[in-house]
Amino acid sequence: MLWVGWFGFNAGSALAANSDAGMAMLVTHLSAACGALAWMTLEWIKFGKPSVLGIVTGMVAGLGTITPASGYVDAGGALVIGLTAGVICFFATQYVKRVLKIDDSLDVSPVHGVGGIIGTLLAGLFASKGLGMFSGKGLADGVTIASQLGVQALGVLATLVYTAVITFVVLKITALLTKGLRVSAEEENEGLDIVDHDERGYVL
Repeated sequence: MLWVGWFGFNAGSALAANSDAGMAMLVTHLSAACGALAWMTLEWIKFGKPSVLGIVTGMVAGLGTITPASGYVDAGGALVIGLTAGVICFFATQYVKRVLKIDDSLDVSPVHGVGGIIGTLLAGLFASKGLGMFSGKGLADGVTIASQLGVQALGVLATLVYTAVITFVVLKITALLTKGLRVSAEEENEGLDIVDHDERGYVL
């Protein structure tokens, strides 16, 4: 469902049923498939067998990574982006969970965060001259790949600073207005649906 739904905002960003939307849908599909394949292969090598959860996570990595580039890269770029997403996001997830011991239950940081950074940078590397749903072309005349990568990197840095500051402020406000940012171990084991929302499944 998520895979198909992702076509909506990548291809839909063209705001028309045209070749730009078709290419965005194609590269989204290819990247998701390659991300799932790469993640599955790494699990197979590292743990002896792949898992459905791992394959799905690899798919999400491919989807999240192609999104910044989906209107500007062709099928070849999508293959590289998807495979790169599966590999890098896999190791990023292992690092966050096993080394840093961060409780990120949906792997948002190593999959969406790292994947988004990769996709933004690779958009500058693989931007096709014949594509670009917003400008009518990939790299503008006279723009080199190196200079475009610099622009992409600056965008990533600005986004990281902005989100870090805003997130810090929002978390501080939330902590002041609620009982805190983390429930107890007992409440977590019981389930937040019951503890926080009182969803006990009453029978009428």
